[in-house]
Amino acid sequence: MSDKHINLTLHIWRQESPEAKGYFDKFQVSVSPHASILEMLDDLNNSLEKEGKIPISFESDCREGICGTCGLVINGHPHGPLPKTATCQLHMRNFKDGETIYIEPFRAKAFPVLRDLIVDRAGLDKIQQAGGYITFNTGSAPDANAIPISKEIANLALDAAECIGCGACVAACKNASAMLFVGAKVTQFALLPQGQPERYERVQNMVAAMDEAGFGSCTNTYACEAECPKGISIVNIAQMNKDYIKAKFMARKVEA
Repeated sequence: MSDKHINLTLHIWRQESPEAKGYFDKFQVSVSPHASILEMLDDLNNSLEKEGKIPISFESDCREGICGTCGLVINGHPHGPLPKTATCQLHMRNFKDGETIYIEPFRAKAFPVLRDLIVDRAGLDKIQQAGGYITFNTGSAPDANAIPISKEIANLALDAAECIGCGACVAACKNASAMLFVGAKVTQFALLPQGQPERYERVQNMVAAMDEAGFGSCTNTYACEAECPKGISIVNIAQMNKDYIKAKFMARKVEA
């Protein structure tokens, strides 16, 4: 691919604080097609600092599509227009010379903007913390086939465990629902023997934490699955609902 730079018009969301009124700030940039969108923002910030201006606040960590902190809404899509691609893995070669790009934070009531492109995603942390722990015997490692798990079940559990907790599902949902995130976190343990002791207590606690954090309800539009950078399936929502309903019936039986 040619190293010729491409010229872009950027409209980037700026907001000084949670209470401040936000707005789109316009920038003209010339970038390498090999740069990622975060590297492009790094270069832009370097230019702003040289001019004595306030740089754009955004989050990143691993920049390898693993940690989930880089999430931005790019041209209306959480993480950008490419399927199964995290923001940090989106490169400028996917845009055309002269194109206009809108970059803004994830939009959700449960994700208040802290500054510019940074939102508070502590609600997801609280949900995960509500899941608690798993009870499992420690000591010497068990024999390889002491706990038989079929390949099909293992694959499903690993698929659910791929969720990086970025919140794209929330940003994509018209109700700002976190059901895909919670479904993935519930399912990765619900399918395995190690997750059984706290299985039904776990799902109730996590759903309660989700509601308390202000996330909306699911109306099955599948937008969450479509925008998820890891392709987490909505099958995990069905599994969570199944466990939640069973947990409620079990609780009623105990009370009776």
